[in-house]
Amino acid sequence: MTQDPNELRVGDTEREEASRVLADHFSSGRLSMGEYEDRVGAAAAARTRADLSGLFNDLPAPHPTFLRPPSASLPPTTPRPGSVPTVNRTADVLPPSDKSKIVAGVLQILLPFGIGRFYTGHTGLALAQLFVTLLTLGMGAIWPFIDGIVLLAKGGVDGDGRRLRD
Repeated sequence: MTQDPNELRVGDTEREEASRVLADHFSSGRLSMGEYEDRVGAAAAARTRADLSGLFNDLPAPHPTFLRPPSASLPPTTPRPGSVPTVNRTADVLPPSDKSKIVAGVLQILLPFGIGRFYTGHTGLALAQLFVTLLTLGMGAIWPFIDGIVLLAKGGVDGDGRRLRD
């Protein structure tokens, strides 16, 4: 018996990606400030894919990559005996970014209103962090501050999907 993919638990990576995509929808004017804040809060509290999927039911593309159906155009591959399986991820295929995860993280921590995300090319996310910080009179600075810590600890990708360099 196979498990329903919507019941799989999600981790920080999936929650962060969902928040980034919601920020893009917010910056495109598809979500009001209140809707955006509610959905980002729900994304942070999500436990399963179904919890995150519901946040995008009424939104057009883009959606987080883990919620997209698998590509039907690629035939399944069977690894050769003794070979090491690889994951086909866009960030692993593209050349590394010229942007640094250390610079991005430090900018997010020292200037906690999205400056590090402007640096990495995530303009939608940066604008959302800026607006949340300004509209909450600085209380929303916790979001970019934590984002900076995550960038320093785990790295990330730039606006073109390339891995940030160390």
